[in-house]
Amino acid sequence: MSRILSGYNNLTQRLITAVFGAAAIITGVAYGEWTYFAVFLFICFFSLLEFYKLAGLDGLIPLKTLGTLSGVVIYALSFFVERGNISPRYYLLLFPLISLAYMIKLYKKTELKPFTNIAYTFLGIFYIAVPFALLNHAAFDDGYYNYEIILGSFLILWASDTGAYFAGTLFGKHKLFERISPKKSWEGFWGGAALAMAMTYGLSLYFHSLSVVNWLIVALLIIIGGTFGDLVESLLKRSMAIKDSGDSLPGHGGFLDRFDGLFISAPFIVAYLELF
Repeated sequence: MSRILSGYNNLTQRLITAVFGAAAIITGVAYGEWTYFAVFLFICFFSLLEFYKLAGLDGLIPLKTLGTLSGVVIYALSFFVERGNISPRYYLLLFPLISLAYMIKLYKKTELKPFTNIAYTFLGIFYIAVPFALLNHAAFDDGYYNYEIILGSFLILWASDTGAYFAGTLFGKHKLFERISPKKSWEGFWGGAALAMAMTYGLSLYFHSLSVVNWLIVALLIIIGGTFGDLVESLLKRSMAIKDSGDSLPGHGGFLDRFDGLFISAPFIVAYLELF
């Protein structure tokens, strides 16, 4: 896809990728639980691969195969537990699986910092796979599959990103967090927040899984969590001296660039829905 779109400018690439990507996610989420499962399994898998590839560029040697496998297993287990197919006791399988990392590193004789590499293996699982697994809890919040919370959350996140991009491009003057992300501005933040809130109110008229107040609170969590998620991913890239996490999504960079807002906002959304 990168080669096909290489002749277009960045904004055109961004728009084309966004349209096709959003269509795939919306269709997958709205069509049914199995297409939802497949879409996010795909995204989770390639996000994990991308993270471990980045770690390798920084001279680290995480356990790419074990980390990716463990992340995918966490996501799949959470889906089947929330769907009611298996008992939550099967989560216990994760601990021996992840603990294999210690034993594998014992046989890597040439590594200078094996525990640093183990830590990055675990970081990929926690940073990427756990938020995707938490989506399953939101999808089955009432004990059966309901696409409204998942789809609504993504539409709000996309609205926030879109509003921030255009408001920041057109009006951005005051830096939001210059040390980490010089291009981000307060004008972009407030533009994204305004569009996200407008999207939220529109959604609340048609999606009745949550009350209007709860939708607005979820939107607030997405706006703040999504912004911090973007900054955290920028911090990761800055620490590795790279511009984009990858080139899989023309105009957007890689999977981590596109879904960074989800990684921080998802835990807050699920915690709020479960506790309040």
